[in-house]
Amino acid sequence: MNPFCTFMASTTGRIVRIVAGVALIAWGVWGLGGTVGIIVAVVGLVPLLAGIFDFCVFAPLFGCPVSGPKIRAGE
Repeated sequence: MNPFCTFMASTTGRIVRIVAGVALIAWGVWGLGGTVGIIVAVVGLVPLLAGIFDFCVFAPLFGCPVSGPKIRAGE
């Protein structure tokens, strides 16, 4: 299994995705504002939701399944 996929499926990887998503949303809403800020905030939803619902959107690029539990099981 790819080390990147393994890390992203771990508890630490999920926390990193959630924190990155919250940071992007906060930066978009309060730091940038306007249309660009809204776009950044919407993009921030992707890692936030991926961390919460335990899936990795980049895993297929590395030949891994999208589901976190499947990655951890080594499928």
